[in-house]
Amino acid sequence: MPKVQVNGIDLFYDIKGQGEPLLLIAGFLCDHSYWSLIMPSLVAQYQVIRLDNRGMGRSSAPDNPYTIQQMAQDVVALLDHIGIDQVNVIGHSMGGQIAQELVLAHPGRVKSLILLSSLAKGDGRFNHVISTWGDLPGHIDLKLYEKVVFPWIFTDEFYNIPGMVEQLIEWAVNYPFAPATHTLYDQSRAILGCDTQDRLHNIHCPTLILVGRQDILTPVKFSQQLAQGIPQAELVVIDRGGHGFLIESSDTVISVVLKFLGKLDFS
Repeated sequence: MPKVQVNGIDLFYDIKGQGEPLLLIAGFLCDHSYWSLIMPSLVAQYQVIRLDNRGMGRSSAPDNPYTIQQMAQDVVALLDHIGIDQVNVIGHSMGGQIAQELVLAHPGRVKSLILLSSLAKGDGRFNHVISTWGDLPGHIDLKLYEKVVFPWIFTDEFYNIPGMVEQLIEWAVNYPFAPATHTLYDQSRAILGCDTQDRLHNIHCPTLILVGRQDILTPVKFSQQLAQGIPQAELVVIDRGGHGFLIESSDTVISVVLKFLGKLDFS
C-alpha cells in the first residue's frame, strides 16, 4: 500500500481496478476502509482511488490546524503524483466538502461529482454537534466516544439488529489505525470553517447529490441546498438509511451511484 509525500505529510492511498478513474474521499473519523462495502461493485468497472485524509488511517497526523481547502490540495497533489489529469469524484460528508473545494479550485480536474450526505454550510445544531465531537476525545475514551457518535450516524432500524452496533464499536476500538485525539479536533474545525454556499454556482460538472431521508446529522435540507446551488445537479433521496448509509444501505447507494455514472460520456 503506497504513500506519497505531499504538502509536508505522508499521504496514504490505494488503487484498485481498471478503467475510468474514480476517486473516493471519506469523511470525518473515517479512512479509506469506509468504502469497503461498495468497493467490489466499483472496482468491477472503474479504476478506484482511495486515500486517507491527513490525520486519518495511515496518513500523517500533524498537530496543527487543518482546512478543507488544504485537504483538497492534498488530493490534487496525489492526482499529480499518480498522473491523473481528470477524475470522477465521490465524497461522503466532510469528504463531500473536500470534493467541492477540489472542483471549485480545479474545475478542469473533475469530470463528475457525487456528494453523499454532505453540505455547503452547517446550521446551528450541526455546528454544535461537530464542535462537540472535536472537543470530546480529550475527555473520554474511544469506546465511549463511538457510543456518543453512532446515534447520529445510524437509524433505529440499524440499532434494532442484534449485536450490530456493538460489533461496529468493537471494530472501531480495536482498529490499528485509530485517529489521534488532536486529529478529531483539527478535522472538526476544518468542517466548521468551510462554506461553499455562495460559490456553488461555479460547479458545472455533472453532479449527483445523494442523501438518506433519515439522516439527522446532514439532513435532507442540506442536500436540497446543494442541489439548488449547483446548476443542473441531480438530487436523490433514499428512504432507507441515515448518515451512515454507505454501511446501512450500501446496495441502494451503489445502485444509484452506478446508474448516474453509467449515464456519463467518458469518451
